[in-house]
Amino acid sequence: MDTDLSIVLDRAAAMPLAAQIQGALRQAILGGRLAAGARLPSWRDLAAQLGVARGTVRVAYERLMDEQLVVGMGAAGTRVARWPVPDLPPVSPPAETLPMAALFHDFEGTPLAFQMGVPAQDAFPYTQWSRVLARAARTAAQAPVGYPDPRGHPELRHAIAAYLAIARGIQCVPGQVLVTNGYAGALNLAVRALGLEGRAAWMEEPGFPLTRTALSLAGMRPVPVPVDGEGLDVAAGVVAARDAALAVVTPGQQAPLGMALSLARRIALLDWARHTGAWVLEDDYLSELQLAGRAAPALAAVDHAAGGDARVLHAGTFSKTISPALRLGFLVVPASLAGHFGDVAACLSPAPAAPVQRAVAAFLTEGHYLRHLRRMKRLYAARRAALLRTLDGLLPVRATAGLSVVVSLPPGTRDTAIANQALAFGMAPVPLSPWYVDEGNHQAGLLLGVTNLNDRHLAADCGRLAELVARFG
Repeated sequence: MDTDLSIVLDRAAAMPLAAQIQGALRQAILGGRLAAGARLPSWRDLAAQLGVARGTVRVAYERLMDEQLVVGMGAAGTRVARWPVPDLPPVSPPAETLPMAALFHDFEGTPLAFQMGVPAQDAFPYTQWSRVLARAARTAAQAPVGYPDPRGHPELRHAIAAYLAIARGIQCVPGQVLVTNGYAGALNLAVRALGLEGRAAWMEEPGFPLTRTALSLAGMRPVPVPVDGEGLDVAAGVVAARDAALAVVTPGQQAPLGMALSLARRIALLDWARHTGAWVLEDDYLSELQLAGRAAPALAAVDHAAGGDARVLHAGTFSKTISPALRLGFLVVPASLAGHFGDVAACLSPAPAAPVQRAVAAFLTEGHYLRHLRRMKRLYAARRAALLRTLDGLLPVRATAGLSVVVSLPPGTRDTAIANQALAFGMAPVPLSPWYVDEGNHQAGLLLGVTNLNDRHLAADCGRLAELVARFG
């Protein structure tokens, strides 16, 4: 042996002796005390020195060989590997930045006042959901060990198809439904399966920043198309990019301004898609969760009912109605594309884990989901009304949009600065300006979510928000 070793073993420690020997030798090698080519003691010698069994030393040596730190050379013994292992100085890890920091202030935290995109924390049916989820986990654990259907669990796809027929008027079969990792997974699957990389895509202006970024990352060129009181201006889209391959729209409740796509615009959009061979992705982010009146029909219902050359892909999610923590969405495709989309899902974007899918399927089929939606509609409507009353005289309301209220701000107001400062007071309003592409034409404003408002704190929260608006206006 070329180098003397000092290995101290703690026989009372929980770590096995072999792991302790392995760790000590690893430190000696990486620290340079054992140079490349240095010979280690034989199993017998080191075992005698440390008072352990030879098998314990053998296990330690074999693990070091697995790490390629030592090599066995037969009669020449076990030696430190000759390829250089640098003794790198400790490096401070880079500061962690949140993904999409302009859109998300935090992940997996308790929802704040005015936060958008999350259901009511205080009204979630924890007891019922826990029972359903536990039962689904047991069922999944007892299921045959085999590859799951990449399109999604059959029970969930059947349940989604049945729900869409009742709530959204979409006549489809389970084979047209693909379960995805949230809305982002549905969008990615659509772009990849349709082969739209390098093409232009219409985006509502203003429109969801995550969609715009996702299209760019997927290799598409987002083209902003203005919206007005009737929703997406199809004529303006034709002028901007007649040959676009895709239009992403929120026809039920435009995000973020709330208007529904008018019948005339729906017909014009479908005519454009059929004449040019383009596709329409319907982002039905709130499904039937409309707080006043009846939800507008799904665009896919009109398109699929017409038969022939269907052009609409319908994307839905359970993030707003159950929980974003599920990361569960779905995509309904025309029947002619179902087989191809299934192949793409199998290769590039398979469905999430089975237990969660089984739980959501049971939540739907046992009637819990529709009852939950009815309760949430009443609760959210009451909270929105309370917010509107409190804002009266404090801040100008531009629109009520989905599960939020849009507050107008004077031109030049730094709505992003207001949103950042509000976090310190436990509030998370969303600035409106980042939803616009054209910075010269964007409008300042705040989007105030209504789902997680507290009646006891609402007046104080609105007052603080008004103070911030006055400071940064």
